[in-house]
Amino acid sequence: MKAKSKIVIFSLLTVGFLVAAGWYQKQREAGRPEQRFRSQTVERGEVVQSVSANGTLNPVVLVNVGTQVSGTVRKLYVDFNDKVSAGQALLELDDALLAAQAKQSEAGVANAEAALELAQANATRMQSLYAQEYVSRQEFEQSQQALKSARAQLALARAQWQKDKVNHGNTVIRSPVSGVVVDRVVDLGQTVAASFQTPVLIKIAQDLSEMRIDTSFAEADIGNIREGQKARFTVDAFPNRNFTGEVQQIRLNPTNQQNVVTYNVRITVANPEQVLLPGMTAYVNIAVARREDVLLVPNAALRFKLPDDVRPDADKPAAGDAAKGGGAAGRKGKRGDGQQGTVQVLLGDEIRPVAVQLGITDNRNTEVIGGELKPGDRVIVGENGASKKPSSLGMRMF
Repeated sequence: MKAKSKIVIFSLLTVGFLVAAGWYQKQREAGRPEQRFRSQTVERGEVVQSVSANGTLNPVVLVNVGTQVSGTVRKLYVDFNDKVSAGQALLELDDALLAAQAKQSEAGVANAEAALELAQANATRMQSLYAQEYVSRQEFEQSQQALKSARAQLALARAQWQKDKVNHGNTVIRSPVSGVVVDRVVDLGQTVAASFQTPVLIKIAQDLSEMRIDTSFAEADIGNIREGQKARFTVDAFPNRNFTGEVQQIRLNPTNQQNVVTYNVRITVANPEQVLLPGMTAYVNIAVARREDVLLVPNAALRFKLPDDVRPDADKPAAGDAAKGGGAAGRKGKRGDGQQGTVQVLLGDEIRPVAVQLGITDNRNTEVIGGELKPGDRVIVGENGASKKPSSLGMRMF
């Protein structure tokens, strides 16, 4: 029995030793930089820096059709999405009152003409009597003045008649341009009143095959935007489709809202299929800089910070040529206009910080314009969650 007990105890100790050894080896492997950290190889490629903003699609020409006279809508000839031509009747207002005013003015013209005929006859008679010295000069001049007044009254009556005829004609609202009806504000039987501000009755887009986007870019980005630059945008209606446009104008008038200054940038868009509709929200990107065949470093590598428990040996020279001269974390790259950054280069079981000088970025990768980094280097971009070194304090179970 004692021999069997010794065998069991020895077996348990052996299994425990093997388990502990395996656990220790696993923890040691997990603590190695290659296992603990995620890395990415530095490569050469193309990077495009762009600025973005949201905007609204609008027709190039949007005409607000109003009315110059007041009245009740008697007839409607068009509705939403109807195509109209220039001069086409859109709606009619009740013209009873204006028609009566036009007739009254016409009668006034007839009355003024009769008064003029009488004044002309009197002037002719007075001129004959004055020549024979039967009337005084004053009476003769009064007849001439009456004749001139009658002519002026006739001209005034005719002008009033013309004005009333124009107002009567304005009861028929016609389209000033050819296009598509995008909005109809009034309904049949509705009364519209023309006052100091002309009411909008119908909105007509002249041509939906050409659209524009009105966007607002921040003042930090406006310096990189130029007229003629290509712009790409998407809309919610077609999320998997990219559309293109061109910067037409940068408005010089800034907008300041809560101390945020923005500038309106107008972008022209070709819409031959007419799938883009007025009012759609456009998510615009304008490429402001492009670099080809340059060294690229992931932005995640620039953001990564080593944990406190990892202390790289900055004084130990890098193995091989992978980080030659990059041992000092504070060493600068070549002088230039770019910003400075630091990446952690993985060399087997060693980690070396390397200073780099940065150029443009596309928010995923950044151009490297100076420093000791070169293609093929592996930079740390993150830490594996499953490989994080466990805390030495452990977790309290109470």
